[in-house]
Amino acid sequence: MLNIKNLTLSNGDKSLFTDFSLVVDHGEVVTLTGVSGSGKSTLLSWMIGDLDPHFVATGELWLNNERCDTRPIEARHIGLLFQNDLLFPHLSVGQNLAFALPASVRGAPARRQRTAETLSSIGLAGFHDRDPATLSGGQRARVSLMRTLLAEPQALLLDEPFSKLDAVLRTQFRAFVFEQIALQRIPTLLVTHDPADVPQKGRVVEISDWQHST
Repeated sequence: MLNIKNLTLSNGDKSLFTDFSLVVDHGEVVTLTGVSGSGKSTLLSWMIGDLDPHFVATGELWLNNERCDTRPIEARHIGLLFQNDLLFPHLSVGQNLAFALPASVRGAPARRQRTAETLSSIGLAGFHDRDPATLSGGQRARVSLMRTLLAEPQALLLDEPFSKLDAVLRTQFRAFVFEQIALQRIPTLLVTHDPADVPQKGRVVEISDWQHST
């Protein structure tokens, strides 16, 4: 379970939002909406531990009943998926996946097997040694998502992850993402401007509800 408690984010005399609280259950996708500049991406940066030093935050972030806003980035166990796939161009497809594998998967054979199984599960069997540049947009998106999930995050943040895909790919990839989240029961916060991205019967939170004029 992901739990934001009484978060206030400000930049100098400007408060982006005040006393923001939100609970996201296991396997749930909560959609965060708001106009550009309202603080959605800044909120995600705070959650992963990469807040711009010009901003000041007060509040707490809890994950599975443990406070994590005081931890460094690598110890928070929060995955982040952007609109750009950000695959490493100097690594093969399989090496991109292996980069995210936890240290508990030891030895080259075991790591190779794990990446091969992952590629097979997303319809890319035999792609281990392929150059990422040879992949289609949909294939790159799937590899990027699975790289994020292989790191075994306890929560997931989605920052406009579907926006650069065409309509058909967007629909297919969106369904694939939500399926993986449900299977792995990962609490997820989605930032989007497109109402079509909201999961069926999913909760929508408008960030302006926590904004106040200064």
